[in-house]
Amino acid sequence: MAALNLTPSDPSTFILTGIPGLESAHIWISICFFTFYIISLLGNFTVLFVVYKEQTLHKPMYLLICMLALVDIGMSTSVVPKALCIFWFNLKGITVGGCLTQMFFLYVVCDMQSAILVIMAFDRYIAICNPLRYAAILTNPRIAKLGLVVLIRAVLFILPLPMLLSRQPFCTNRIIPHTYCNYMAVVKISCGDTTVNRMYGLVIAFVITGLDLTLIALSYGLIIRAVFRISSKTAHQKAFNTCTAQISVILMSYTPFLFTFLTHHFGHGFAPQVHIIFANLYFLIPSMLNPIIYGVKTKELHDKMGKYTRRR
Repeated sequence: MAALNLTPSDPSTFILTGIPGLESAHIWISICFFTFYIISLLGNFTVLFVVYKEQTLHKPMYLLICMLALVDIGMSTSVVPKALCIFWFNLKGITVGGCLTQMFFLYVVCDMQSAILVIMAFDRYIAICNPLRYAAILTNPRIAKLGLVVLIRAVLFILPLPMLLSRQPFCTNRIIPHTYCNYMAVVKISCGDTTVNRMYGLVIAFVITGLDLTLIALSYGLIIRAVFRISSKTAHQKAFNTCTAQISVILMSYTPFLFTFLTHHFGHGFAPQVHIIFANLYFLIPSMLNPIIYGVKTKELHDKMGKYTRRR
């Protein structure tokens, strides 16, 4: 009950309001969030289980799919449980330390997701454009090392975000109109000079997202060029089929992110509810659909998942 009596003036606590203006619909929204979250957990854990159990799937492409599944679990788990506590139990309080910790882990897994998508695009580029050297270039130990590099990059880039915020003084009104500790939402309730915070946030978003999208576009541009040099229509179809799943995942991951980022910084005409709902969908929809897409579009994984499903 103590959490219900928290006031916005509590110097050690922020108040997360949920979705302002849609309080009457919180219970219905929570049902959608809960359903998406459970589907996400079931799908991603199924992918991890199947790849772990099947020795034939211990290949670079499937290890990357497992990395993405782990990141998807981390993304949705960083947001949904707290949102459900707000919607169901009115537990809106979160300590400053808890808020910064949630922010750190949330943006670390977001950064990792972006980097993993780059590696997956590179994986498809090697598989299609240089198939004879694929096994030599992309080995399982090399994929593991790339995963470690992805983690280190994310930590180094994201760690300054909560560190800079921890030095900021916060106003008496410590209400965050959101379901989680969104970086810009926390910056806006600071009473100090937030120029450095805002600039670093923009630099991180543009540098990381811009660089990763450029590398992904370059990889698929080279893939398309290589495919059109092949005379066989059957080979065309096979090559494009190998990329369909990843292109779908990339579009689902980046489209809501770019919409949320651009509207949050530049789209002041959008209602706050739109910002918040799209920000949450960014963490939920890709996490829920990614295992479904790979389970359907990746034949070998689809067959192995089907085997366990039929057995159940």
